[in-house]
Amino acid sequence: MIELKNVSLIIKHEKIIDNVSYRFIDNKIYGLQGRNGSGKSMLLSIIAGLTKPTAGSVQADGAMLFKDRDFPESIGALINTPGMINSMSGYDNLKLLAEIKNEIGDEEISAYMERFSLEPRSRKHVRSYSLGMKQKLGIIAAVMEHPHIILLDEPTNALDSRSIVVLNEVIKEEKAHGALVIVTSHDKEELQGISDIFLKMEDGKLHEEAK
Repeated sequence: MIELKNVSLIIKHEKIIDNVSYRFIDNKIYGLQGRNGSGKSMLLSIIAGLTKPTAGSVQADGAMLFKDRDFPESIGALINTPGMINSMSGYDNLKLLAEIKNEIGDEEISAYMERFSLEPRSRKHVRSYSLGMKQKLGIIAAVMEHPHIILLDEPTNALDSRSIVVLNEVIKEEKAHGALVIVTSHDKEELQGISDIFLKMEDGKLHEEAK
């Protein structure tokens, strides 16, 4: 569960997030729609513990972020562009991330890569990856350990149609595992196809809307 209470964010005298209060619950897929600059990416960054709000509080699974802990205990996030080590292969990047918690092994990593049409045995460095390949790698990094909270910011960017189908399958599987999933997009129809609850971000304000 994530609960936001009167959360605001001001950057250079501009209000990016405007007094947002909302409660996200487990086992739900939230579709968050908004144009570029509406504040949706910054809202995810606050939930992930990457950006401290100017005012208000963020509670994740009973702990207050920026007070009790720096970020949610079990979270996977793709916000803006995937952050990878360019001088390593895609597999080696994922393996390095997985070694932090040691919850999954080589087979799980390889299976996810193959599912998204990435070759686990390739020694090609990430710097040579296309935008779509990098996006797939970022998605895999966010979901491969089945975290309790999954944040996906515009995950379909640069993806081919087959990979979008796979992505939607994976999102629904993570929900079935009990995850709380928040997916952002500027495309309302894209979100409505997978979301249980549809939200709209506009000028820093968050609204729940009928699907």
